[in-house]
Amino acid sequence: MSDSSLPDPAKIPRAPGPEDYTRELAGRRRAFAAERTGARLEHLGHYSQDESALAGNVEHFMGVAQVPIGLAGPLLVDGEHAQGEFWVPMATIEGTLVASYNRGMKVLREAGGVKTTILDDRMQRAPSFVFPSARESRDFGIWLTEHFDEIAAAAEATTTTGKLIEIEQYSVGRVRYTRFDYTTGDAAGQNMTGKATLAACRWILSQYDGIEQYYLESNLATDKKASQINMLKTRGKRVVAEAVIPDELVRSRLNTTSEKLVRSRMVSQQGAALAGANNSGSHSANGITALFIATGQDAANVAESSAAYAFADLTPEGDYRYAITLPSLICATYGGGTGLGTQRECLEMLGCYGSGGVGKLTEIIAATVLCGEISLSAAVVAEEWVEAHDRFGRNRP
Repeated sequence: MSDSSLPDPAKIPRAPGPEDYTRELAGRRRAFAAERTGARLEHLGHYSQDESALAGNVEHFMGVAQVPIGLAGPLLVDGEHAQGEFWVPMATIEGTLVASYNRGMKVLREAGGVKTTILDDRMQRAPSFVFPSARESRDFGIWLTEHFDEIAAAAEATTTTGKLIEIEQYSVGRVRYTRFDYTTGDAAGQNMTGKATLAACRWILSQYDGIEQYYLESNLATDKKASQINMLKTRGKRVVAEAVIPDELVRSRLNTTSEKLVRSRMVSQQGAALAGANNSGSHSANGITALFIATGQDAANVAESSAAYAFADLTPEGDYRYAITLPSLICATYGGGTGLGTQRECLEMLGCYGSGGVGKLTEIIAATVLCGEISLSAAVVAEEWVEAHDRFGRNRP
């Protein structure tokens, strides 16, 4: 029920089309916000960003949030897409984060680098179909499998890079849940798969009688939410980073031993299980978020992308062997925010900008995560964690 006694709300300044993305309009919006909130907006208007390039990235543009970017490296990667040394830009306001990742990169470089492998690549949209009963739902599932090629043709007609590779099926009562799995090239692909799946569903509705209702997204893709299905089935890229660190290096650089690190990992694995966490590692979200912000990724995808399986053991020689699997890493080198000024520069630093770069970026992110895992876990075991924050972070006097 509306309250007619309320005054009409003030309207945010705007203009039609490209005129809405100008320095003048941004200034008017800052003045509007300052007048109504009493805030002094001194820094939002200082930026080098070309406003005309922002259409499709933000609405009601009024300024830029400036996040410090630190440099870590060199990161030595032995990947199938990323080969050699990389200098890694990390956007963060957390003291000690860049220093910790930098330490991990230094140790891993001395150990011979980080080996990276992409195991799978897929992005989903998850429509559901409602039928009068489970029997009709089952029959539709059979038809769906039999007509995969036609459905794929309808979906792929909307995109030049997306390819439908599988339609997963799950049934609950009279509802047939599906997950349309695509490869999406160098784009993250959420919008691409949404458009393609809409076209596929419209074709399905034109060909199949008996569907009472359908929903383009049934929450089974778990967009921007951590989920067990994506840890098992993959969303985005499933990538593994692994390394062996000689015990001598663990002792001299990390001030602990390989045996102590393995014992700590066993306790941490159980602690994660006890907590019901979707991550048995230490802090993959730190490195992923810092790289996401620096390179123009959708930061909300950290909710899924930071899921991780960590595994460690000793080699027969007594060295520390560690691997981390990121089962749902969502990143892009084309589209979204990747073409904006500072984000493009950071991608170019990594040699990843544009077409053909996403595999390389995936492996760099995974290798960076591993370096951070090694550094933090060793700091905890060596009882240097709190001291590091006292020296370099916000805890210092």
